[in-house]
Amino acid sequence: MPKPLADVEPAQPAAPKRATRPRLIWLLGPALVAGVAYLDPGNVASNMTAGAQYGYLLVWVVVVGNVMAWLIQYLSAKLGIVTGKSLPEVLGERIKNRPARIAYWVQAELVAMATDLAEIIGGAVALYLLFDLPLLLGGIITGTVSMVMLAVQSRRGPRAFEGIIVSLLVIIAIGFSAGVFISPPDAGGVVAGLVPRFDGAGSVLLAASILGATIMPHAIYAHSALTRDRFAVRAAGLTTARLLRVTRWDVSIAMLIAGSVNLAILLLAATNLAGVPETDSLEGAHAALEASIGPVVATLFAVGLLASGLASTSVGAYAGAEIMQGLLRVRIPLLLRRLISLIPALLLLASGFDPTLALVLSQVVLSFGIPFALIPLVFITAKRPILGGFANRWFTTIGGAVASVLLVSLNALLLFLLLTGAE
Repeated sequence: MPKPLADVEPAQPAAPKRATRPRLIWLLGPALVAGVAYLDPGNVASNMTAGAQYGYLLVWVVVVGNVMAWLIQYLSAKLGIVTGKSLPEVLGERIKNRPARIAYWVQAELVAMATDLAEIIGGAVALYLLFDLPLLLGGIITGTVSMVMLAVQSRRGPRAFEGIIVSLLVIIAIGFSAGVFISPPDAGGVVAGLVPRFDGAGSVLLAASILGATIMPHAIYAHSALTRDRFAVRAAGLTTARLLRVTRWDVSIAMLIAGSVNLAILLLAATNLAGVPETDSLEGAHAALEASIGPVVATLFAVGLLASGLASTSVGAYAGAEIMQGLLRVRIPLLLRRLISLIPALLLLASGFDPTLALVLSQVVLSFGIPFALIPLVFITAKRPILGGFANRWFTTIGGAVASVLLVSLNALLLFLLLTGAE
């Protein structure tokens, strides 16, 4: 028997759905992608050479470089989050003179191309070490795989691209760090290496090379674009302040991984390759590792180098596309740009040019680009008209200025030592 209407309980209004705030782990990622630039083949070559030639002497350089990298990458990420624009976009708006804007783009483009060159070469060398493939074929394979990765970024969005890069980052970390656990370094030597000092012009050259390979202009350009793309649409509860807090965690995790792996590379060489001749090339270091520790560690090293080349060249191509679009307001399809930027590296590999020398020369080109990315970043993030209440505090600006002066000075020193042939 149906209940009388008076006895029927009135329908309760549906409770409004509460907007759920994404968990912190789902907001991480942009810094991990940008952080791959700190683990590219140039870093590997610099840290291996430093450890082999000077033991634990330059441990402190890796630590100092990582601290400066944290500040620089956070400022870049903050710019993208607060303004919704990348550093190249902001510079493109502020540089009113078109010839000046084109000149700025040319130097930034050369830096991006030099970075890409080193990373394609690194991937080619890794394939040669693993499968004895000719360098040219290795370069083609590396470039092709990077095109597939960029296609994922174009069609599936930043989260899918981040997933691929982070997976490669795990492989890089395992490949370059495994040897340290198999053949542990001397704890006393590591502690002594934390004391800042040099041992002749050669150690100064390597210190400058480590820092030059650590703070890369394209990583500064890319990080602001990565955060812009990732957080272009604010979900419920994602205020700018919360995003910046998450970003500090993101950058901290990324720099902890990158710094630890770079340190592991140096310690691996210091422990096992000190005094071993012919370790100033990736091929020589691989052969020396195989002779001193065994084929397993040497193979893991080559796998890490391959992952490093694949991940870093994809991020480099992404940065190059952003540089062109932001400064010139010209957008070329990412895959077409990847194909065009691949040509110089393949021509160099086909010519038989020494790949290790090509890596060194690429670091020289990067040295020229550091001031053009770093100084504007610190200057712009300190301006209230652009970032409002999220502009740098005075001590952040001072820290950025000190890092800028130190890095620009060391890169100038690197150029001087290379050009004069100082030992």
